[in-house]
Amino acid sequence: MSSAQENEREVSGSVPLEEIERSGKPAFVLSLTEVKLLGIAGVGFFLDAYDLFIINPVLTMLQYRLYGGNSLPVGLHGFVNASANIGSVIGQFTFGYLADALGRSAIYGKELMLIIFATIMCLTTPTGSLSPNSSLIYLGIFRIILGIGVGGDYPMSASVTSDRSNLYKRGTMLAYIFANQGWGSFIGSLNTVIVLACYKHVMNDEGETSKADGVWRIVVALSLIPAFATLYQRLTMPESTRYTEARRMAENQEADLEKEVRALKNVGHNTEGITASSSHSGSDIEKEDRTQESTVPPSQNGPANPEAIATKKDKAQIGEFIAYFSEWRHAKHLIGTCVCWFLLDIAFYGINLNQNVVLTQIGFAGKTGSDWEKLFKVSTGNLIVTALGFVPGYYATVLTIEKLGRKWIQIQGFLLAALFLGILAGKFNTLSHAAFIVNFALLQFFFNFGANATTYCYPAEVFPTRFRAFAHGISAASGKAGAIISALAFNALSQDIGTPAVLWIFFGCCIAGAFFTLLLPEVKGRDPDLVLAQEIREARANQQVLKGVL
Repeated sequence: MSSAQENEREVSGSVPLEEIERSGKPAFVLSLTEVKLLGIAGVGFFLDAYDLFIINPVLTMLQYRLYGGNSLPVGLHGFVNASANIGSVIGQFTFGYLADALGRSAIYGKELMLIIFATIMCLTTPTGSLSPNSSLIYLGIFRIILGIGVGGDYPMSASVTSDRSNLYKRGTMLAYIFANQGWGSFIGSLNTVIVLACYKHVMNDEGETSKADGVWRIVVALSLIPAFATLYQRLTMPESTRYTEARRMAENQEADLEKEVRALKNVGHNTEGITASSSHSGSDIEKEDRTQESTVPPSQNGPANPEAIATKKDKAQIGEFIAYFSEWRHAKHLIGTCVCWFLLDIAFYGINLNQNVVLTQIGFAGKTGSDWEKLFKVSTGNLIVTALGFVPGYYATVLTIEKLGRKWIQIQGFLLAALFLGILAGKFNTLSHAAFIVNFALLQFFFNFGANATTYCYPAEVFPTRFRAFAHGISAASGKAGAIISALAFNALSQDIGTPAVLWIFFGCCIAGAFFTLLLPEVKGRDPDLVLAQEIREARANQQVLKGVL
């Protein structure tokens, strides 16, 4: 067998686990096929971070272009900050559901097309012909559409990657994909500094601060390069073997359910119905084990009936999804992923969408100097924090996730982020600029060597393939709900109660996140499809026992 075929088998998950483990390669060493997958899916997260966080310096530049350096209106500032996250909630629900119902290959790439369209429309913001407030509203509306595409990429890339990853390196692959968020934030900060430097003469020497309008448009437009570079690969990506088998199993079970309903109606008695619903051959159960797929296990609390069986046959996927998560053992995992992501994003986006504001408040921009010099200093501060905290944190997760496990990384990340938030809140007005930047960078490091990475990985690993994309979309949407709250409330709360008090709120969110992580199992080496197959075997065994008793 050629090396290319072996690589493809590894990514599709068709190589036996023990065969790969005997190779002795560390989980973070990737095959060529995995590198290709990383490039296709990872670019999405590069763009996600670039597009979400670039609004931070963009709004600072619009402050000079539209308001003469004065603060933006609080309400509009919050709206534009939150707009992409508002769209993300819609995209995560919609694309997550469609990816499970219609297939990954049918949907993948459409979210990137939305991102490209919305980015181009953001560039057309007519700051010269609309009023300042109307310009912000125009920008915010198209950033909502941008957010729908960004949000759609979360469940799509997570499912595409998880479906193609081997069990022993699934977490590493997901962490690699998510690490591109760090590069997106870093390159966005770097581009801002470079383009500002190119505009130094006209903005600083000639005093035309309004030229900041050109700076932000160039910085935003640069994100279109990687978007167009990977669009074709996404649109033409074939369906994964794992998802195809899951769909085939679901169709087989629907045919079985039809037979069972007819048999039960003919017999017309629940006791005899048990016999009918238990008449699957041994080969059917073996088939479920081989494909590592199934749908909702029958109720273990009593005999089946035609109405209950017919309800499970929901071709639109929703019925099976609700039935699966109606059991506490499954529901607690969805609650855990949703609440942890919600609490994380309140703190994470509250900090990152307002990093320029915080740096300005501590005087990092300086009290003297031209508008360009203040912009350049704050942009440089963003770059330093991103380089020291963002990128290293993600790769610490990549290198250790298969050793330490997701649960340990998430709990310690929440607790250490809380520690540094407490330091920043308690010493906000007394820390030197250098000490503040160091603490800020350590905060970012433990966000990313912690819950920001693992809240993305958990939903892609803890839920079965049949429900993975939709469950991931719901979890991610819960996170974005937290981000929206934080984006809308940060500036108003900073003015009312002070930024240190807001940081204490973020501290509390991180402590709560550590506790809610206890609802989640450790998923290192855990195959949710095999777990579900075992649940079905146990449920049918219980039915056989009940049949004997009756």
